[in-house]
Amino acid sequence: MTKTYFNLFFLLVLCFSAKAQTDTIEVYSKAMDKTLKAAVVRPAGYNAKGKALPSIYVLHGGSGAFSDWHDKVTKPGLLQNLADQYEVLIVTPGVGPSSYYWDSPNQDSVRYETYISQELIPYVDQTYNTIKNREGRAITGLSMGGHGSMLISSKHPELFIAAGSMSGVMNIDVSLWKVDENFANTILQRTLASIGDFRREAPFSEFTAVGLTDRMKDNGIAILIDCGVDDFLIATNRQIHQILLDKNVDHEYTERPGAHTWEYWTEALPAHFLFINREFDKRLGRNQN
Repeated sequence: MTKTYFNLFFLLVLCFSAKAQTDTIEVYSKAMDKTLKAAVVRPAGYNAKGKALPSIYVLHGGSGAFSDWHDKVTKPGLLQNLADQYEVLIVTPGVGPSSYYWDSPNQDSVRYETYISQELIPYVDQTYNTIKNREGRAITGLSMGGHGSMLISSKHPELFIAAGSMSGVMNIDVSLWKVDENFANTILQRTLASIGDFRREAPFSEFTAVGLTDRMKDNGIAILIDCGVDDFLIATNRQIHQILLDKNVDHEYTERPGAHTWEYWTEALPAHFLFINREFDKRLGRNQN
């Protein structure tokens, strides 16, 4: 083998063997006086001094952890493949159980809206070579994470250009959930302890996604909501879809076969990345061919 062909062969090996890498980071939250873990997926070819890349924040569910999207998907390496496919940084934060990503007025240990919007995002932008404006940042999540995505993006439209929800808790009122009474009561009591009796606010509290639709109307954020037809949260998703229609809020809504499972979310996430990438293309002026 000549030197020229050897060099070409070596470059090809590098191109095809290079893969996304995943960092586990720890971020101190001054708002809660504690340190939380997150994972950051860097696509192949990421260069700290090269081209700045968009970032997508992917949130976990009510009893989950920052590592769920890495360990529980039914297609191993899903996030790494998506990071490479779309040349994006993927951030999977970890938050406390049943915290809904809000700032609790009653619990100092639950200030996750502040953590994501004012502590984690600045840390990631300072540490990694990201596009540091809303045109290059998006958020999505499953179940409680879908709620978090809608809540944080609605309240902080300066941070995101797109937001998604997979099987999301679009209404924290458990009377709409298809679950057994004991489970519903447990969730309700945790919610009441965290934010008080949200049911007294009419028509909806701003602690729940359906109470934020007026904010969604004019903030310029592209919205994607999907849910499985057999999901116990389907009624809450249909409810927010109808409210958004009634208020003429532009959004995409999809129902597909499936339930509240990792099989469903594994299939849903690539659709969310396709949707988000389309918005990045438009907002960043990238070639869409």
